[in-house]
Amino acid sequence: MNSVNIICMKWGDKFPPDYVNRLYSMVKRNLSYPFRFVCFTENSTSIRNEVEIHPLPVLHLPKNIPERGWRKLTLLKNNLANIEGKVLFLDLDVIIVDSIDDFFNLPGHFLIAHDKKRPRKIEGNSSVMRFEIGRYSNIYKYFEQNFEKIRKEVRHEQAYLSREVNKIGELEYWPDSWVPSFKYHCCPNWLLSWVKSPTIPKGAKIIIFHGLPNPPEAIQGISGKWYRHIQPANWIQYYWRND
Repeated sequence: MNSVNIICMKWGDKFPPDYVNRLYSMVKRNLSYPFRFVCFTENSTSIRNEVEIHPLPVLHLPKNIPERGWRKLTLLKNNLANIEGKVLFLDLDVIIVDSIDDFFNLPGHFLIAHDKKRPRKIEGNSSVMRFEIGRYSNIYKYFEQNFEKIRKEVRHEQAYLSREVNKIGELEYWPDSWVPSFKYHCCPNWLLSWVKSPTIPKGAKIIIFHGLPNPPEAIQGISGKWYRHIQPANWIQYYWRND
């Protein structure tokens, strides 16, 4: 296979640059194909040299609105950083625990992780998604022209994206075993959480973190919610490293 494309985004101060560096390191250890790793960011300070840096695509939105991940939709634009063909987008806080070659081998135009909280809905989780650059530029154009209408209809970017790609019959999901949720599939439920540590589910390739906790909290056993208890997930340190 020719070189493949991995892209990520970093904006604001939610995630420090080390998240980008760790993600690159995980990709390098778990991908056998030659790859181009691109990060779109407004601040490249302390990001390792192997990462190709490009400015954040321009997004015109009203100021002082809640963060809902809308910026990810700019990745649907045409002529994005001279990237051609399919790209695998990864959120900065995912943990790669096995080979990700199959994320490029699986047929399909648009592949996304299924939402683990509401599995009966079509909504995907955009932490791990693959699409072809420029193929869905009309979805972005409509968003840009109709933002006020769209924000009343859906809560965030992945709901809008899933809805629109589904309309053209191209919404497909990764096998659930490949992309488990840390919160819903790694952590034991109820009383077991007091005596049993989180584990890696069978078949997992990329573990998704959404809401709380993030990887640093999970390593320490901090759930981020008063009503949820978790034991430390020490194994995360092995996979989530920068080397």
